[in-house]
Amino acid sequence: MSETLSPAAVPVDQIRYNEQGLVPAIVQDYLDGTVLMMAWMNRESLQKTLDTGETWFWSRSRQEFWHKGATSGHVQKMQSIRYDCDSDALLVTVEQIGDIACHTGERSCFHQIEDHKIAPPADTLSQVFGVVQDRQANPDPNSYTCKLLAGGDNKILKKIGEEAAEVIMACKDDDAEAIAGEVADLFYHTLVALAHHGVDVKDVYRKLQERRR
Repeated sequence: MSETLSPAAVPVDQIRYNEQGLVPAIVQDYLDGTVLMMAWMNRESLQKTLDTGETWFWSRSRQEFWHKGATSGHVQKMQSIRYDCDSDALLVTVEQIGDIACHTGERSCFHQIEDHKIAPPADTLSQVFGVVQDRQANPDPNSYTCKLLAGGDNKILKKIGEEAAEVIMACKDDDAEAIAGEVADLFYHTLVALAHHGVDVKDVYRKLQERRR
């Protein structure tokens, strides 16, 4: 269980810091949920984060504050801060400028698995969109996605129209399983259209966030 508060309401003095006066802070992309990094905060760096709206941490090796992105320009604009049920861990959602959080140039520090580099997990739509983009960059004649992309708007938009009609019919039938399946098909074909027109799914998320606010 966690609690989300406005920056002014985060109880800086009530966070349970460890014996070194530190608390772990997990940093997450506010749009697609990708975990970007973990770093340490103390009371002062947490307060700096709240005051400036950008993330500040405490370097245990250098024994000094560090403003994320101050050198690279890849700053993190804070969107929200949550703390867990024990008040001894923070979850900070951010807008990652430049889409790079790791000092290696990767989007996320959590990009390694079994000695390989892979994209960190995000929400399901972003993961599917990543597959569509991979098909776009690496065509496979046996891939349905590649066939759609090769057919351009005529083929892609026809499928979107068909899937939208099937969503309507499933809703008219009040069939929950069919509705879920048809909406999944509509989402998929819409993601193909986004890729075809060079629009990132995160741009859609940004529009939704703007309207939500």
